[in-house]
Amino acid sequence: MQETKPPAHPRRTRLVVPSRSDLLLRNFTEIIGGPMGVRSAPGLISPGVFTVERVLIILTVLAALLSILIKGYCRANGWESPSQFYSTCYSDFPELFRNRGLGDGTFPFFSQGSLFEYPVLMGLIAGATAWLVPGEGVTDARILGYFDVNATLITAVWIVTVLATARMSRRRPWDAAMVALAPGIVLAGTINWDMWAVGLLALGMLCFSKGRLVLAGVLIGLGTATKLYPVLIFGAILLLALRTGRIRTFVVTGGAALVAWLAVNVPIALMNPAGWRYFYQFTEDRPAGYSSPWFAYNLVATRLRWKVLDAEVINALALNLFVLACVGIAIVALTASRRPRLAQLTFLIVAAFILTNKVYSPQFVMWLIPLLALARPRWRDFLVWQGIEGLHWAAIWMYLGQVTSGGSSQHNIDMPYYVLAVAAHMLATAYLMGRVVWDIYDPGYDPVRRHEMDDPQGGPFEGAPDRLRIRILKPAESVLPWRAKSHA
Repeated sequence: MQETKPPAHPRRTRLVVPSRSDLLLRNFTEIIGGPMGVRSAPGLISPGVFTVERVLIILTVLAALLSILIKGYCRANGWESPSQFYSTCYSDFPELFRNRGLGDGTFPFFSQGSLFEYPVLMGLIAGATAWLVPGEGVTDARILGYFDVNATLITAVWIVTVLATARMSRRRPWDAAMVALAPGIVLAGTINWDMWAVGLLALGMLCFSKGRLVLAGVLIGLGTATKLYPVLIFGAILLLALRTGRIRTFVVTGGAALVAWLAVNVPIALMNPAGWRYFYQFTEDRPAGYSSPWFAYNLVATRLRWKVLDAEVINALALNLFVLACVGIAIVALTASRRPRLAQLTFLIVAAFILTNKVYSPQFVMWLIPLLALARPRWRDFLVWQGIEGLHWAAIWMYLGQVTSGGSSQHNIDMPYYVLAVAAHMLATAYLMGRVVWDIYDPGYDPVRRHEMDDPQGGPFEGAPDRLRIRILKPAESVLPWRAKSHA
């Protein structure tokens, strides 16, 4: 009888249910009675105790516990090479705690002579969490404590990221379950502090979707001070600002982000110039990192006696290819018949950066997970991609196990299989980019816009008419700012 009454909150919006809208999940639900009935009204009728957000929190906590269990061997036996690679439980936390002086009281950027190869805010997080570990010196107990402190905080940030993703999805909060249960985060979430940057970007996008541009800029600026990749969202914001003519949105958000980034970086740069510059010098001078296309090429080139690429050449090639990719994304954004969504363009830019960058650490997969959940929430593509990333995750540890142990390839993964895993990861990411581009040019395939939504994350851009749209084959139909006629 309760469900037949008119909804008590007429302003509530009916939610999109994945078991109805997603074919893969619809088939999976047959073992538990089938998809939710068509007469039910999630979002209109109170679910009781188990709201969407509470269920998402429970799922995230369970996934985080699984992530810790995967590190069980190292937690019991210590993080030593090559066993930490063969047991797939490697983490940067113990390594940096031992070898960057964190266990001996060194605080990145503040201690005299300390050098830390990460951005400022990540260094501050590394130093602050070391203070939370009781005791003195680098002991096995303190190393384990340092890992557990950081893993616990990362779980909290993971939950915040999931909730932010759910709240900016409006009618599709269940898409955040991709973030809550993502195998990529389960496997790689405790390798490094990247989840902090992922969480700050998610919060920034949530504020942007609500029109709180200054706060959004501040959060994105702090995310950039943690890991550089959040700044890439401004490429998407700029393209949408050009398309809609709302340049002020880009200026306000970008200005707030710049102020926040400077507020974190300028004091450190003045206090410790050498320590502040070290991250940028290290990034420029370092050779190709594991699992990047450049590293894979050099492995093959070494075996076939081709020319090996040095850091200077790789820097130039990576930058040029990324710029070309951004030009292509700009063409897509300005020529599509309907304005792309913010999450779609951000996903494309970050994915292009990952594919062209000279470093691809296993935890970088986390950068794309919330963006894909917003850009193309299709579980089939998501799970296939995550499965391939899981194979790459195992391959990199097996390869490093061989490198650090000096064992023969007969008892390890040989180089060609590792290169194939890198290629599979790149092809899977490129495939997702192609699907997103397809959705942009044909919004009928866009899972979000099929449910009468324009751009839930777009903030000021949502519903805005075009001020700039280019029709390459039919120039007369282009929308230009200086024309009097406006187009919705």
